[in-house]
Amino acid sequence: MKIVHVISSIDPAQGGPQGGCVRLAAAQSALGHDVHIVSYGGTEIRKRAFRSAAQVPNFTQIRWHLLPDPDRVERVLCLKGSAQLRSVLRDASFVHVHGVWEPILKNAASIARQYHIPYCTEPHGMLDVWSMKQKRLKKRLALLLGYRKMLDGAEFTLALNADEARLLEPLRLKTPNLIIPNGIFLEEFAELPAKGFFGERIPQLDGKRVIFFLSRLHTKKGLDILAEAFARIARSHPQVDLVVAGPDAGARAGFLSLVNQLGIENRVHLIGPLYGVDKLRALVDASCFCLPSRQEGFSVAITEALACGLPAVISDACHFPEVGATNAGIVVSLDPTDVASALAHVLDNPAVALIMGQNGRRLVRENYTWPRIAELTIQGYCGV
Repeated sequence: MKIVHVISSIDPAQGGPQGGCVRLAAAQSALGHDVHIVSYGGTEIRKRAFRSAAQVPNFTQIRWHLLPDPDRVERVLCLKGSAQLRSVLRDASFVHVHGVWEPILKNAASIARQYHIPYCTEPHGMLDVWSMKQKRLKKRLALLLGYRKMLDGAEFTLALNADEARLLEPLRLKTPNLIIPNGIFLEEFAELPAKGFFGERIPQLDGKRVIFFLSRLHTKKGLDILAEAFARIARSHPQVDLVVAGPDAGARAGFLSLVNQLGIENRVHLIGPLYGVDKLRALVDASCFCLPSRQEGFSVAITEALACGLPAVISDACHFPEVGATNAGIVVSLDPTDVASALAHVLDNPAVALIMGQNGRRLVRENYTWPRIAELTIQGYCGV
């Protein structure tokens, strides 16, 4: 089966959809399928993406069709993208479109329809109620100018969890929903590194415990909520600091300003994006993972933290209730007081945190692995 994944960028700095797309493609390749990825990705992005995915099993079997980074004209007209898509899609069996609001994705769906090739769309959380309120008029206009046709023409919409499927309802799409989550490769977590990463990277953290945030620095990720929550427990937990890792997506300056206003600037450390072994070393070295997002499709960072045995404090807007149901962590509201209380509970009860870590590893290993997910997507492609 020739499967073509289309995504607007393979830059890992863009967040979870890129990592999910690459890992799903690799897992499908391992099942014996001919799997391709069409995307934009110039020299630097390609190096960063390939380096971050170097440990992904079967990564080398993916067939890549990478276009140079798009200029302003290409972003709008997608001339090079359309030519590449016509060449790659001509004999495809199925097309998997990742994301929504990019011309290359709309063109991929249009060309698939012209060639009578079935396709699905995977919004990655971009169509839920919170997301649709952002740049609302622009998105409503985009739906009128072809993006609704892209969505309605799909065989199905792939939702990452039941909450995302429910939150799609206001759009009244014509397609059925298929719910399949993201996951991990167990091989990437088979031999976890030793502790000591934070002390090496930031000497003043040596001997301290760390609350760890790992995601893009974006408004929706709840960094302001995290700062206020940490400020509430900082004085009572003098041996605990907050470390924030991830590329800036517009929220860094505002976060730093709030940190200074709260007087916790000496206890908060920004270390930029982490990939590969460095990311695993940080997860293993932390005491608690925290992601108080206002919106998530399915957070890869949460599954990676759980796979490393890290207790997680996450918001209900992460749409991962299994974390609370299996006692792998605590699911809280977006109220900083609730987040602070949960963090304190994990930090003050090492035995509880240890059990949460064990439960998290079990939850991920039994339910969220890429080989299993790849099989489910193939069944969906085939209409099973």
